[in-house]
Amino acid sequence: MQNGLFPSFFMGGFECSTHRNNRGKRLDLVASTRHDEFAELDYSRLIEIGIRTARDGVRWHLIEIEPFRYDFSSLENQVAAARKTGIRVIWDYFHYGFPNDLDIFTPEFIERFVKFAAVTTEYLQSELGNELFVCPVNEISFFSWIAGDVGNFYPNKKKRGNDLKRQLVRTAIQSTDVIKFVCPTARILFTDPAIHVVPKDDSHYAIRAAENYRSAQFDAFDMLAGIKEPELGGNPKYLDLLGLNYYFHNQWRHPSRRKIPLGHKSYRPFHSILNEFAERYGRPIVIAETGIEDEKRPEWFRYVCEQTYIAISGGTKIEGMCLYPIVNHPGWADNRHCNNGLWDYANDAGQREIYQPLADEIQLLTDLF
Repeated sequence: MQNGLFPSFFMGGFECSTHRNNRGKRLDLVASTRHDEFAELDYSRLIEIGIRTARDGVRWHLIEIEPFRYDFSSLENQVAAARKTGIRVIWDYFHYGFPNDLDIFTPEFIERFVKFAAVTTEYLQSELGNELFVCPVNEISFFSWIAGDVGNFYPNKKKRGNDLKRQLVRTAIQSTDVIKFVCPTARILFTDPAIHVVPKDDSHYAIRAAENYRSAQFDAFDMLAGIKEPELGGNPKYLDLLGLNYYFHNQWRHPSRRKIPLGHKSYRPFHSILNEFAERYGRPIVIAETGIEDEKRPEWFRYVCEQTYIAISGGTKIEGMCLYPIVNHPGWADNRHCNNGLWDYANDAGQREIYQPLADEIQLLTDLF
């Protein structure tokens, strides 16, 4: 079941967050996983097991060393590795992190990011050609919630989530315009979590509150498409490819956020969620992130694959699935060793120990797609 956009259905995603946590500490997961050092070995490992597409990140805060002054040395190793191995990379331009001198709520933030998107696209095009794939702004709704409503990510604001969401939508639209101006053939991916929320009881109030929360998952896509708040500049053309991020904790009860476990009677099958997004937007879908920690990794991957196959068999167009992250990383909040990837931390030679049960599951399920 070969897809259209990517050379293989399964993808590998490198953890590329560069955000600042609630204590103001900059987290650079590209560096802490040593992927920036060993990009060629990391890409080669993917290709060896039949994965020929990867999600990877550029680090805005390292590239824009002063306002409107750029240095791409932090990206050179990844770009050279992509060119040498031939892997196709979906480049994340904004994965939460931004230069220290910027206020994310100001017009200057948009101006600076749009220029950054232009020069980054020019650089990547000069090095890799015209077949670029870009995620301009990652997880607009999620970042707006965690950084603008609950304050766990910098700028640690509360009750400003809607303001941040609109700001990021404007940023996404204007940066997409400039990316397409520089490279008209570039493909564009926008991502957000796919969720399901159920009420705490059968009361009218509880049902409405849960549905309002569930429906909020569509806000960013609706704004980008001009369905909601068209004054932001949205248009259906901005929805090229939908990226849905789906994890074991993406279904819960409202308002407690108590997780609904897989197999529970209230758990909504993932293929049904995929079908809803496909029917709502009529665009091809990528499962842009999925994974779980520890020994449940093979079981979870199997579930998501089987549900994806059901959706595809019913006519939903799904282009690929990204195992995210593909390498273990330090925890965002506590720096713990998260065993959620296919490979572990790198040693000084760039070697990474593989988690064989997950590797076996990937090989077994490859035949489905």
